[in-house]
Amino acid sequence: MMKMVFVTGNGHKFKEASLLFRDIGIEIAQKDLGYPEIQADTLEEVAESGIVWCMERLKKPCFIEDAGIFIDALMGFPGPYSRYVSETIGNRGILKLMEGEMDRGAVFRSVIAYNDGNDVHLFVGETRGSICHEARGQGGFGYDPVFIPANFDRTFAQMGTEEKNKHSHRGKSLNKLVNYFKERK
Repeated sequence: MMKMVFVTGNGHKFKEASLLFRDIGIEIAQKDLGYPEIQADTLEEVAESGIVWCMERLKKPCFIEDAGIFIDALMGFPGPYSRYVSETIGNRGILKLMEGEMDRGAVFRSVIAYNDGNDVHLFVGETRGSICHEARGQGGFGYDPVFIPANFDRTFAQMGTEEKNKHSHRGKSLNKLVNYFKERK
């Protein structure tokens, strides 16, 4: 059985990934290295820098995931700064910034960087949707309570884990990584 490391301190992300990898016979372990996140204009740059740093320390196949929400009316903000914004102003602050905005469109993006020991591979997933007017739901984490995926009337936080995984940005990037391994078997 192949083994690799998912470098994350986020138990929700690890649980989401574990469910997918279990189905293809890959065992993943969680490791929280607290890798540095560079300030960059794209999630791809942040993820690529992070996985190189992780590989230098682990010296075995590993992957990380970086995600952000890009809000149309805020010209893509918070984008690659989503974690910092979540930790400082949170969903309440995002909703305050969106007060009076008619255009509530947004896209959640996820970038997985996988390092096999030779090369870095990037897998991107996106989910289009909108920012609601108030936080809804008890599930999920981060921006899940304020993001409604397109063609739904519920936020990610109002969905169960399996349903969210089918439609989430992270689920899409994880599935691309899973398919990468399926194609190589």
